[in-house]
Amino acid sequence: MKVLIVLTSHDQLGTTGRKTGFWLEELAAPYYRFKDAGAEVVLASPKGGRPPLDPKSNEPGFRTDETRRFEADSEAEAALAHTVRLDTVSADDFDTVFYPGGHGPLWDLAEDPASVRLIETTLRAGKPLALVCHAPGALRHATNPDGTPLVRGRKVTGFTNEEEAAVGLTEIVPFLVEDELKRLGGEYSKTDVWQPYVLTDGLLVTGQSPASSGPAADALLTLVAEVEGGRA
Repeated sequence: MKVLIVLTSHDQLGTTGRKTGFWLEELAAPYYRFKDAGAEVVLASPKGGRPPLDPKSNEPGFRTDETRRFEADSEAEAALAHTVRLDTVSADDFDTVFYPGGHGPLWDLAEDPASVRLIETTLRAGKPLALVCHAPGALRHATNPDGTPLVRGRKVTGFTNEEEAAVGLTEIVPFLVEDELKRLGGEYSKTDVWQPYVLTDGLLVTGQSPASSGPAADALLTLVAEVEGGRA
């Protein structure tokens, strides 16, 4: 099994002068779910190279066993330092794709043509795809073959308006994930703030918050096994 993890290259939190990027737990927890399942994992980002880490995600209160394991893992750190450029990867080469969040994806992955193409081609090839926290915002320009929004009529979740308000960034982000998924016709639902919540609709998996990243990876692995079982 070969898994592609797509990270943001965007490091500016709007015009605040503060840094953002990807959320460490949302990379580390899925990374080890996949590695421990025997998968080959490739990391990609729009610009390639080392993607920006949201500095808040590495503060003591947000560290987890998985984030500590990642930081002590020379192989993982090497992969993070040398992500491949997103526009050079093809869905054909992977069994599944996972998008961690952090605020960065709202600025780059949500607008990146290579990201949109990857999302569309992955699902159209019958392969599972998962996006967590802010990363479901990257679905905003993805469409079905008939041109309708990809999320229309699908059960989806993502970072909630309440969670965005809680971190004080409602007026800073380019759009609110919850509002955008609803605007596109997604059947959006959520649970309490900061709690794990994962939805699977067909081959699409979405998770609400950082705590959803590990469970979303588990759901993705289940889908991959089902797809492979169906091909056997």
